[in-house]
Amino acid sequence: MFRVIFHLDMDAFYASVEQRDNPSLRGKALIVGAPPTQRGVVCAASYEARKFGVRSAMPSSVAKRLCPEGVFIPPRMSRYREESAEIMRIIARTGALIEQVSVDEAYLDLSAVCQQADADRSLLRAEPLAMQLKEDILRERGLTASIGIAANKLLAKLASDFNKPDGLTLIAERDKAAFLRPLPIRAIHGVGKVTEQVLNRVGIETIGDLQDYPGDLRALVGSFGPTLKRFGFGEDNRPLDSSDETKSISSENTFLRDTDDRKVLRTCLREQAAEISEKLKRKRIGAQTVQVKLRYSDFTTLTRQLSVEEPITEAADIYRLGCHLLARERLVSRPLRLIGIGVCGLGEAVGKQLTLSLGEKPR
Repeated sequence: MFRVIFHLDMDAFYASVEQRDNPSLRGKALIVGAPPTQRGVVCAASYEARKFGVRSAMPSSVAKRLCPEGVFIPPRMSRYREESAEIMRIIARTGALIEQVSVDEAYLDLSAVCQQADADRSLLRAEPLAMQLKEDILRERGLTASIGIAANKLLAKLASDFNKPDGLTLIAERDKAAFLRPLPIRAIHGVGKVTEQVLNRVGIETIGDLQDYPGDLRALVGSFGPTLKRFGFGEDNRPLDSSDETKSISSENTFLRDTDDRKVLRTCLREQAAEISEKLKRKRIGAQTVQVKLRYSDFTTLTRQLSVEEPITEAADIYRLGCHLLARERLVSRPLRLIGIGVCGLGEAVGKQLTLSLGEKPR
């Protein structure tokens, strides 16, 4: 059976929901997060704000400097979850096998309903279904989505990022290697900042460089080498994961003596954030939700969490969000027996949009 995979990604989801619900915000550089006058962070940004370099997990004060005209509003996570449920109900009507990656992102396997004589004909048969799905979401929810169509998850994800917002891109099997060649090496799933630097040192800056590299990639990136080479040619056999199992990574520490010493707590959180970041990078995934956990002397235990729109992997971002939660909720009001930090909402840590300089989009 030829595989037909969609990757659906809502466009600037948090900000788009706010702009839809409040038309006065449309066209403005909207920043969803804490106000710049407080010690807080950005949860999401509209495309108008992204043009100034504003991104998720950035300190709100930095966002204000980059985008002085930005309009800051607090996030409404319950509203975004409600909207996500409505969108997923629309997606479910396709009859596809679905892997929901986050509140605004999902893979759909439509192989069973799009089979033709060969792989590319099967993909072409799926194109009208993708167009209809985009139209249904726009008509029923007033929001735009970008969809990528390809024979596997890697290519479908890249395709959905290729022409945002409101894009629809199909990568044919016969064209996949050529489509990938001009893209930056960082576009490949699992290539983070450190791996990118290692590859750049031997002249691998684009996926075309990777395709042409004659050496053994295992000498550069270890066991990821063979998989990276396959990804470079658009080969990916990962199945969709339709399970509802909650996935998370966490780290916590119980103190020998209860403490509210800020220096001790900050050091502990930094170490925990670094441990979690290492695990995320090793698994080649990112997280959209950060949670802190506290236990006081009387064994009272509290947890607080915060979600951002773009997946994060860096220890500095995880630490920053954890500190923000502690400060926002004034949780260190007495000595702590335990402190911990964790992440969930795990999915691919690939950039939401590719900035490319190409001619006609490969089809």
